[in-house]
Amino acid sequence: MTLRVANVNVQNTYVPDPDDATLIGEDPEAPANALMDLLNRRLVASGAPGTATATIEVASLDESGGNLTGTMTVRVDVASADGKQTGFTEASVTSTEAAPDSDASQEDVRAALFGMTKSLVEDLNDRLQYQVQHDLAKWLVVGGVSGAGVSPGGAVTGGIVATPLTPSTPAPTPPPAAGAPNNTLPPGSLPPGSLPLGTLPLGTLPVGPAPGTGVSQ
Repeated sequence: MTLRVANVNVQNTYVPDPDDATLIGEDPEAPANALMDLLNRRLVASGAPGTATATIEVASLDESGGNLTGTMTVRVDVASADGKQTGFTEASVTSTEAAPDSDASQEDVRAALFGMTKSLVEDLNDRLQYQVQHDLAKWLVVGGVSGAGVSPGGAVTGGIVATPLTPSTPAPTPPPAAGAPNNTLPPGSLPPGSLPLGTLPLGTLPVGPAPGTGVSQ
């Protein structure tokens, strides 16, 4: 996502408590480090005046009640060249799953922590893109990696646009099957106002009683 700023700064202000720090230390990829890498790759400066600051507010892993819970929260602030804040957005995701058994191997614990971190980063990536497009649309470079903006009605633009349906050309009438009677007549084969035998104009009925019925007086 290319922003209309000269610089994009990424910082981590999250400080885990001792229990969380121990669990995070077992993760092959600490959540905050994974987020730093994501933000440095996804947020790009276009060179226009101003500064964007992406702050990692939460990047936690916690085990409680037999469950493993991870949370990630990122805030993006945009400031003009004189340092005045001109916009911000925040994205947050949470995931909970059963923690490894108490007798699980260290390898299984590390795999579970890494899997949760990977899932959280993927979810945060999607959420952050939505929030930036929604809240910081006018700071996105049109035609950039994610140049979609927000229309006056609040809908995100730049996505897939449905193509209006157009009337289709009527299919030609197939010729009669071989051996089937042909009820059509060539033009001019009947005098004007006449009809083929056995046909009636639409909406007319024969005059008089139907065959085999009497008429009551």
